[in-house]
Amino acid sequence: MKVGFLHSIIRKDEKLLIEEFKKHRDVELQFIDVRDLKFNIESREFVADVILERCINHSRALHAMMLYENMGLKCINTAQVALTCGDKLLTSIALNKHNIPQPAVSVAFTEESAIEAIEAMGYPVVIKPAVGSWGRLISKVNDRDAAEALLEHKTILGSYHHSIFYIQKYIPKQGRDIRSFVVGDKCIAAIYRTSDHWITNTTRGGIASNCPLSEELCQISLQAAKAVGGGVLAIDIFETEQGLLVNEVNYTMEFRNSITPTGVNIPAAIVEYVIAQAGGNS
Repeated sequence: MKVGFLHSIIRKDEKLLIEEFKKHRDVELQFIDVRDLKFNIESREFVADVILERCINHSRALHAMMLYENMGLKCINTAQVALTCGDKLLTSIALNKHNIPQPAVSVAFTEESAIEAIEAMGYPVVIKPAVGSWGRLISKVNDRDAAEALLEHKTILGSYHHSIFYIQKYIPKQGRDIRSFVVGDKCIAAIYRTSDHWITNTTRGGIASNCPLSEELCQISLQAAKAVGGGVLAIDIFETEQGLLVNEVNYTMEFRNSITPTGVNIPAAIVEYVIAQAGGNS
């Protein structure tokens, strides 16, 4: 069996996956550096039985998977999943369609309409780029003065990331949130991400610790994964007095900081899923 390993930089996460693949004698890894790819739109070249996407760059990953799927190759995750999860607005729409609890969200396209949306929602709010990751370019806005200043900066900067105002109601996290890991039809593990800062991403200094897998947590995680198309996903979740809320869904999930606290071999679970999806037994 050939597994196409679509990558850019080989990080610790990718090294762990490679180590697990090497334990399967019948699996041949085909390393595909997205930075070296050249596609002919009419090509139907068969390069692997399945493609596992592990790119850092969202747009390159998305378009590469679209092209591979056009060739008839199976991708994990699919281009549609990448498209949905890579855009926070599309994720919110998918969650809403499936009646999955999430923080209140408004979207606006001008400074004036954004102010109106924010004040209708009530301070504080969080303004995020629709496309982005690792907690970058996210701002907590506590009052109108801050909102006006931030919106003006975004408008003048004028890039794609700043042209749409994705506004989310701020949810007090009491110093932590949850990241759960879904592989196929199973929620295999979860961590608390704890920080003194309101942004709790581990890439921004959040500390990972084991989070027990309750029935409620597994249920909302699996529902969120199904809503965006399923596969190998990480779900970011807020705890509230009214229950759990889904914040975001990540399609190229990072797991290196979650193996030790959970005691779960996350890369092994991913590899087994990829092999099963390719129809192999090794």
